[in-house]
Amino acid sequence: MLRKLLSIYKNSTLFPGRPTHPSELVYMFYDEIENEWIGIPKAELGEKELTLLKTLYELVEIQPVSFSRIGKTWSEFLLSDGTPPIYKDDTPLRFIHFNITGDNHHQEEMESALKGFFSEEIIIIWESKNRGIVIEEKKQIFLSDEELLSMAETLESDFYVKISFFIGKLNLFSIQLRSKFKQEQEYFSFAIAYLGFSNILSFERVFPSYLARHLPDELQQKINQEIFELFLNDTEMFSTIKFFLEQNLNASMTAKKLYIHRNTLQYRIDKFTEKTGIGLKDFYGAFTVFLACLLFEQQKK
Repeated sequence: MLRKLLSIYKNSTLFPGRPTHPSELVYMFYDEIENEWIGIPKAELGEKELTLLKTLYELVEIQPVSFSRIGKTWSEFLLSDGTPPIYKDDTPLRFIHFNITGDNHHQEEMESALKGFFSEEIIIIWESKNRGIVIEEKKQIFLSDEELLSMAETLESDFYVKISFFIGKLNLFSIQLRSKFKQEQEYFSFAIAYLGFSNILSFERVFPSYLARHLPDELQQKINQEIFELFLNDTEMFSTIKFFLEQNLNASMTAKKLYIHRNTLQYRIDKFTEKTGIGLKDFYGAFTVFLACLLFEQQKK
């Protein structure tokens, strides 16, 4: 399984789709059974390792794309353990990862459209045909979540595709930026693979599910089984409670979005508290129940 190689080759990159723009400094392997691609820096593979991997997986030959000079430097720095680009150490930057679902687009047109939404010059790197990174330097004001959502909706309408953005954290430029990028990349890949579609994603929105997925089995078993039994017997209860917690315990917003009366919502909340003895207005109770919701959701998949 290709993803196991991530722990062996620390600077390797797992792709959810066939890459069309790999760096010249990586070997690209394909696992037909798992339908996965991985790029491993050539510098990390000896001749014997390369020969062994070629017997296990398909070595994919793909023509690399010609980047602008700064774009190529960024690509090699982030994706292939290359030399970092030249920036001042206190330069504020963030990465906006994006993934496009659908084939009705040309990268040049999509890239031009993306750049049109930003007031400052940005750099775009394509990891594959449908996935890439916007590198945004903070000179004035970053686009807000609402503006990125509006951008996603416009692009979807214009190109007849679905697009998700993962908004990275603001960081000052340093050599450590690559490891922070890799972590964001991992969270985004996890969200694409395991979470339902969403236009806007971030660390805060992904990490709780990521944490639940990686909890050891023995800890998962310690979650209140009464909650699981209640959810199994009443799936409507599960969806209501999870959505209520995701709406920051806002009853009016929850009832409106679920198309139910507030009294109906309150009845379900009261029933949940009566059955489990856990109050949702208490932070610790809400956290415990939300974790249980995530684990229950994962067990259903």
